[in-house]
Amino acid sequence: MDHRPLPGGYGFGSSSLAKWIEANLEKDRTARIRRPDGDGSVTVTGELKQWHKVTLTLDGPFAHERDTAPNPFTDYAFTVVFVHESGESRHGIPGYFAADGDAANTSAESGTQWRAHFAPDKPGRWSYSVSFSKGAQAAIGGNDSQPVAPYDGRSGSIDVAPTDKTGRDFRGQGRLCYVGRHHLQFAGSGRYFLKAGADSPETLLAYTDFDGTAPGRKRAARDGEAAPTQGLHRFEPHLRDWKTGDPTWRGGKGKGLIGALNYLAGKGVNAFSFLTYNRGGDGDNVWPFTDPADKLHYDCSKLDQWGVVFDHATAQGLYLHFKLQETEMDDNRRGTDGSNAPVPESLDGGVLGPERKLYCRELIARFAHNLALNWNLGEENTQSTREIVDMARYIHETDPYRHPIVVHTYPNQQDKVYAPLLGTNSPLTGVSLQNAWNAAHRQTLKWIRASAEAGRPWVVANDEQNDASLGVPPDPGYEGFSGKARHGDGKEYDLDDIRKHCLWGTLMAGGAGVEYYFGYSLPQNDLTCEDWRSRDRTWDSCRIALGFFGANSIPFWDMTNADELVGNPTHDNSRYCLAKLGQIYLVYLPHGGPAELDLAGAQGMYGVKWFNPRTGGALRAGSRATVRGGGKVSLGEPPAEPDADWLVMVRAE
Repeated sequence: MDHRPLPGGYGFGSSSLAKWIEANLEKDRTARIRRPDGDGSVTVTGELKQWHKVTLTLDGPFAHERDTAPNPFTDYAFTVVFVHESGESRHGIPGYFAADGDAANTSAESGTQWRAHFAPDKPGRWSYSVSFSKGAQAAIGGNDSQPVAPYDGRSGSIDVAPTDKTGRDFRGQGRLCYVGRHHLQFAGSGRYFLKAGADSPETLLAYTDFDGTAPGRKRAARDGEAAPTQGLHRFEPHLRDWKTGDPTWRGGKGKGLIGALNYLAGKGVNAFSFLTYNRGGDGDNVWPFTDPADKLHYDCSKLDQWGVVFDHATAQGLYLHFKLQETEMDDNRRGTDGSNAPVPESLDGGVLGPERKLYCRELIARFAHNLALNWNLGEENTQSTREIVDMARYIHETDPYRHPIVVHTYPNQQDKVYAPLLGTNSPLTGVSLQNAWNAAHRQTLKWIRASAEAGRPWVVANDEQNDASLGVPPDPGYEGFSGKARHGDGKEYDLDDIRKHCLWGTLMAGGAGVEYYFGYSLPQNDLTCEDWRSRDRTWDSCRIALGFFGANSIPFWDMTNADELVGNPTHDNSRYCLAKLGQIYLVYLPHGGPAELDLAGAQGMYGVKWFNPRTGGALRAGSRATVRGGGKVSLGEPPAEPDADWLVMVRAE
């Protein structure tokens, strides 16, 4: 009965749809009304503390996010230079067009507010100066820009206090930096970092509460599955995890996703990943643009809402893994007609052109103030070596904080893609590995050693587990799941296997950690996952592992793989060893039982303690309390369950 003509010639529909269309028609009618330019005044907001987000807002020229002459994203170059009073720190922060300055809540598309986010690395007085110029493609290297008065040259200073944050909040530890080693280090606390968290859903930002976010097109079915509809996430199972005082936008939106991040943090894990652009790929429902076909205009309100989520993640101690594109639209997936033209969704056809430069610059300007993140050039990347290097260098030069840069590719393409990027051949700081879950140890170790030999040690993480249809399975009993995942060859595996050979296999190779991928055929899969509780037990295993290294002051950053010392020179999955020779040895026994350790090159006495990676807890005594260096020694028997997995810590007394 509620069926009526819709305004604007949009056919027939309900009264609620008619009301929505009318509101947006009015918005369209008024949005392009030109308003006066801003007066050039500068406002600084945020907590003026070390490592916290400090926002400088310039009241600048009026613009609309769809303007073309000039385009506010390409044709204005806005940068703020912050210099510490000591002269020891200087940061050129790229700025961006921020509509009315509150677009996350107002959904504004126009305004006079221009912003730059700064995360000061020192307390004390910082001076700032604004550079603001205009010209064709000024923001991405245009040569004909001119300063714009009264904005260019604005200056001032701020006084920054020490941070007051503790616990999980990254603002209490500082920026996570690549320091030429196989692990990242916090610039404030000096602590080194191991990660564990969620790689799925990769379409996390296809969230119904974000402005301008729409379901994607269907893709062809994979073997053995129905073609899915590429809908939007709601994360309703995590509404209960949202807490009073947590952020929202537009009158209460965002609780499902904010609650989901709270859940991950509450489980003790510390990382998650997401695509920021997947048009034309799996999901086909994430883009930062005002329209997915227009790659030179950005959606101010959507990106502000993304920023609310990312800032909350930083406060919750969650590392942000930005995956900038995926294989279907990075460059070399050519047209179905056999032509050599890149797919239309790719940015500049894969090369470093205006679209790609602007895309990287906008993400850096809006989100690089977050303290723990990496820029992943692409999932299952197929760009050429030259294209990868050009993109990585542009990011490195544009990002004032020099966040880590990694790349991900198919398991059978790793030698082809990664080897030419080693050493000084690229600015990469690491790689994101995709391998069979039971190949994690060997493959992680391969690229750790290759990068070290090339003179630029990489931070190597296992971020996707094959086979692609399965990944890391749900908990036994979740939605009736048996607990066993079955490969195409009939072989089965379960969460115990993932814990033993993926999680601990990666860590014992000297890897930086794991992110878990959920496949596409099991409950709560990579595209449809709404409930991270589907892997609740898996997060427990991650928390236990991370907790072991912290609670026992394990200097993992100074340790190297030494499988040879436990009789495993081929680095198979029988047993692993990570060691700082002469000081501490970790021996992981996936299948329990007795073990020998070669201490021929060590002297003195060593205490022997056992750790249960299934349940955690305190170190326990086995059948031997001490061993003496100088030769091969037996580590004795575990304290219980001799056939289960155990970790043995052998430490100099």
